[in-house]
Amino acid sequence: MEVYKEIRRLQLGGVTSQRQAARLLGISRNTVKKYWDGNAVPWEHQSYERVSAVMTPEVIAFINVCLDEDEREKIKKQRHTARRIYQRLKEECGFTGSESSVRRVVHDMRATRKATQVYVPLRFAPGDSIQINWGEATVYMNGEKVKVNLFCARMCHSCAPYVIAYYRQNLESFLDAIIHTFQYFGGVPRRLIFDNARAAVKSRFGAHAAAQDDYKQLSAHYGFEPVFCNPSSGNEKGLVENLVGYIRRNVCVPLPRVKDLDELNGKLLEKCTQYLEHQVEGRPNKVGVMLTEDRKCLQPMPRYAPDVSKKLYPVVSRYSTVTVETNRYSVPCCCCGKQAVVKAFPNHIEVWIGNKLVARHDRLFGRREEHLDLQHYLPILAQRGRAIRYARPVQSAVPAEFLNWLDSQDLKAKQMVELLEMCADKGYAAVMRGAVPIPDTPPVEDPVTVPAVDLGAYDALCGKGAAAS
Repeated sequence: MEVYKEIRRLQLGGVTSQRQAARLLGISRNTVKKYWDGNAVPWEHQSYERVSAVMTPEVIAFINVCLDEDEREKIKKQRHTARRIYQRLKEECGFTGSESSVRRVVHDMRATRKATQVYVPLRFAPGDSIQINWGEATVYMNGEKVKVNLFCARMCHSCAPYVIAYYRQNLESFLDAIIHTFQYFGGVPRRLIFDNARAAVKSRFGAHAAAQDDYKQLSAHYGFEPVFCNPSSGNEKGLVENLVGYIRRNVCVPLPRVKDLDELNGKLLEKCTQYLEHQVEGRPNKVGVMLTEDRKCLQPMPRYAPDVSKKLYPVVSRYSTVTVETNRYSVPCCCCGKQAVVKAFPNHIEVWIGNKLVARHDRLFGRREEHLDLQHYLPILAQRGRAIRYARPVQSAVPAEFLNWLDSQDLKAKQMVELLEMCADKGYAAVMRGAVPIPDTPPVEDPVTVPAVDLGAYDALCGKGAAAS
């Protein structure tokens, strides 16, 4: 700093020779020349970039091709590393430079590409839009570790969340979740922003996506516009992407232990309600206050809530069952052979014959499983007593201890069936300890009286009467 000050003082003081200034200050003439006219200062240093002789335009172009291929394929675990690019350069281009030089260039080029992905901050009007997405979580249900699917929704203006869990991400769950979301917020937004999941999209993607017919019908009924994001563009629905992670961390850690899906959904709803007291950074008010603004601007709900179940039309089999996605469900045995209508809801199925609901079961999600209701088979078992001990509806519903007790009793088929019916109300233990009397089988009275028959006319016809006289 002092040397620079003296050089500038001599130049401004009238010394016209740089050589003379160097001699007076006892420094190099090159130093005097550098600072003589004030075109540079010693406290600012320009960066120096050495041009590598081996990093030719052809090499740079090859690296760009490799990085372009990674972006096009979008497979994170199978993308080019800097080492792999270096190996390919040696094998395919005869590259003679070092691996470190390639690493440096690849690092800089990736940083430049990432920097060009600029995200524009967005602002949504109250009631205008809602973002939805699916996520997965693991919970303990009845002591068993189960994977559930979380349908997450978030209002774009207020950031208010709503989350509901299902066993599967199928179409009926998707449509059911949307209806529950509208009911929770008390109205319908103008736009619903989602990705290109198969449950919603029939073909193509993004702005050119064609919605599934059922989703299109739901949007027409509720009056919202389906908006689809571009592939691998989580930033287009960043609000709900963040919600998925928030719920996993704040509800599902540690793993929840619940009795059933209803209890889990109760916990999720409680967390969504608590979030209304939160204030999101950059927002003027708490989430709950801004949700009030959202609700004032939502479109009204239609009076009719559509049936979004999946419809199937099987014939009841000879085993008195209907099949849904390889799984079998029982119906009353009097329905055998009849045409049925099965309504598959997200978590249960209903079986209708004509306009009558004849059976309802929790939905099975495995393959080739069965749900057999013992009550559906009792009328036929009353006629086939020997089948009771070996009937699958009995074995799946009745404790083995009770079956052994039945074997030890001298009972007729009708008595055993009546006891099984009583167990539904009183319990198996009560029947076994004698709290419920064993039904008596009334004696069978023969109501038919056979009168005596006079065979004289027959004997006369055969000639026996004449011979006898």
